[in-house]
Amino acid sequence: MKKDFMFTSESVTEGHPDKLCDQISDAIVDRFLQQDPYARVITESVVSTGIVFIAARFEPNTNVDFTNIARQVINQVGYEQSNFNGKTCSILTSLTELPPDPSHLFDEKKLSDAEIEQITVTNQVTVFGFACNQTYNLMPLPIWLAHKLAKQISAVKRQKILPYLTPDGKTQVGVEYKNRRPHRIHSITVIASQNKESKPNFPQLQNDIREAVIYPVFEDEEIKPDEKTRIFINPDGPFIRGGPAMHSGLTGRKNAIDTYGEYSKHSGSALSGKDPIRIDRVGAYVARYAAKNVVAAKLADECEVQLSYSIGLSRPVSVQVETFGTGKISDEEITTILEKHFDFRLAGIIKQFNLRHLPSLTKGGFYRKLAAYGHVGRDDMELPWERLDKVGVF
Repeated sequence: MKKDFMFTSESVTEGHPDKLCDQISDAIVDRFLQQDPYARVITESVVSTGIVFIAARFEPNTNVDFTNIARQVINQVGYEQSNFNGKTCSILTSLTELPPDPSHLFDEKKLSDAEIEQITVTNQVTVFGFACNQTYNLMPLPIWLAHKLAKQISAVKRQKILPYLTPDGKTQVGVEYKNRRPHRIHSITVIASQNKESKPNFPQLQNDIREAVIYPVFEDEEIKPDEKTRIFINPDGPFIRGGPAMHSGLTGRKNAIDTYGEYSKHSGSALSGKDPIRIDRVGAYVARYAAKNVVAAKLADECEVQLSYSIGLSRPVSVQVETFGTGKISDEEITTILEKHFDFRLAGIIKQFNLRHLPSLTKGGFYRKLAAYGHVGRDDMELPWERLDKVGVF
């Protein structure tokens, strides 16, 4: 295991085409669950120049206006360009009704433990959860900083501090590690799109990004850029307009950004666009929950939890823990504790996190808010899988 290395992670703004698709898909999931918490829906979205395509499979027990939801998300993200905006873009849909399946119509709050055991998963997946003590929210520092920069780009546009920015943007942060601990900021990259090439000119844009985006983000960080930190702002030159007219988007194409910025493994399955019956979504949340509580209990400086699920079974067929040599007890002992005190069964996950009802309990929906800036490690949302209420079991 390397002790000294440099690692980079990237993030994107909510206006990036892939993240726009994730938000449209999850806004649809929110709407279904707001009308019926037992609704089933799987949605993928695609965006390109002047067009949105939505493919959805669902049980027809709710009335959801897919087109209107997509237009609302596009407008809220801030697309007002002539070649892509919520008013004039064409929206195509391919909607397929799922056959009725009573197996998901259980009230998890009323189930006994034996009944929870009878609820099996309907798809197969291996998911990963990770936590480390590099930041206060137990996330790897590179993705944490990349998310902060991306959020700041959107904030200065929304607050009209830099009103010439468009919704599309990308960030990357490189961190040098010594003895597996963050040591210094190696590099910072910010890609920001603007409405017109001449307003402002390129040197002014670069200065504005430094002053309004980069410096405020690092103001309260323990590790700050130094004189050797390489800062790149639109290194290929001005980025005009951006968005779906420049590069297409697709739901589920930013899994690393949704999780740990490649510092840890992640599943190949998309997180967005799926109702809570999908174990490939909610399994990733409970894996993070387990890993975070291990690190918070100071049993390890880093912890990766792997859960493997097979169709027709309620429990994962494999639970594995990797602490990368930082564990205070063996990985096998931690695994035994997790299997005893954490409920990794589908109905158990839905029950303890209240996943079917969160869209109705959260103003503006719940899952759509997860679709930008990460599904884990958030400090701007009350996420049940970020709780540290299991620390006492270790």
